[in-house]
Amino acid sequence: METRQLKEYVPGLAGVPAVKSRISFIDGFQGLLAYRGIPIEQLARHSTFEETTWLLIHGALPTRPQLDAWSGRLRQAGRLPEETRRVLEAMPRGGHPMKALQAGVAALGMSEPVEGPYAPPSGKGAALGATRERQDRAIVRLIATLPTILAAFHRLRSVREPVEPREDLDLAANFLWMLSGEEPDPLAARVLDVCLILHAEHSINASTMSALVTASTLADPYAVISSAIGTLAGELHGGANERVLAMLRAIGTVEAARAFVEERIDSGAKIMGVGHRVYKIKDPRAIILQELTGPLFERLGATRLYDIALEVERVVADRLGDRGICPNVDFYSGILYDRMGIPAELFTPIFALSRVAGWLAHWVEQLEDNKLFRPTQIFEGPSGLSYIPIAQRS
Repeated sequence: METRQLKEYVPGLAGVPAVKSRISFIDGFQGLLAYRGIPIEQLARHSTFEETTWLLIHGALPTRPQLDAWSGRLRQAGRLPEETRRVLEAMPRGGHPMKALQAGVAALGMSEPVEGPYAPPSGKGAALGATRERQDRAIVRLIATLPTILAAFHRLRSVREPVEPREDLDLAANFLWMLSGEEPDPLAARVLDVCLILHAEHSINASTMSALVTASTLADPYAVISSAIGTLAGELHGGANERVLAMLRAIGTVEAARAFVEERIDSGAKIMGVGHRVYKIKDPRAIILQELTGPLFERLGATRLYDIALEVERVVADRLGDRGICPNVDFYSGILYDRMGIPAELFTPIFALSRVAGWLAHWVEQLEDNKLFRPTQIFEGPSGLSYIPIAQRS
């Protein structure tokens, strides 16, 4: 029987449309990013992360009553079940917080009552309403509890008691509160809130694709988010802002930046925080993050790392600007987090605290007209071989 082989192989499925989506739009040549049609610049200036999560999940900006009710639910849902806390307490203190977050989400899912499927039924009516209610409860719980899981593990690994979330603080301020146990600085909380907005969604990247594939099997949303977190932990996806910070510290001075960057370019080595698979001009999120450095440094004091970063950007522009290689969102975010006193090993998990909103929006959209992902391959192995008994093998 003949088998049909695909004639075209696209490594990494680069540029191959895999889904139809209404959630976010990117134009990498013009530097555009919009959530549900609203430019990211407007959301960063006027919105909040809590409002942005509603926008991504529900498809439009909320009314005041809707936002108040949504924020109230998020702030009430942040406490961890005792079983999940015990799982975090049992984890190795030296483990990376990203692994703790992934395992914590899976453990959280085990405490969720099994009440039926999360996928919409084929018909309508009461069953559809119940399914949407289950989806909604899981969405609120995941968005609200990921910051608690991360903050709790961070304190436990430092041999400190976790700090319970407060219902009078929004998600960003609450995370800072749970990390330190101290009243968060309002400006720092707002800067973190904008960072969460900027990282909340970015079309079909690797972790979102992982979430979609898992969702297409009708796995529960905790498995969907756990798989996405595991994908984000990979070196080629999340974590670049942590390595940007390490690079800037290794450079050490503004004067040493040019020689460092030129040596990396001439040797073909990667420069962390520059270049993007989609953007061919400066990432619009990087522009917004850079604007946030001014007020934050004025409040908390400047850092030499920012001056080194500016020089690195200048040299990259001189040498690589004509090739569309520019700073991405990771180039400045780590500097901001570091200035707020957030440890570098929490940078990528914070990315996940934000991106969970986008992952869940894609989860809901996938289930609307679900098809199990089943790509094929181009086979390049041998054929027509026969089994050889082990005594006859040389």
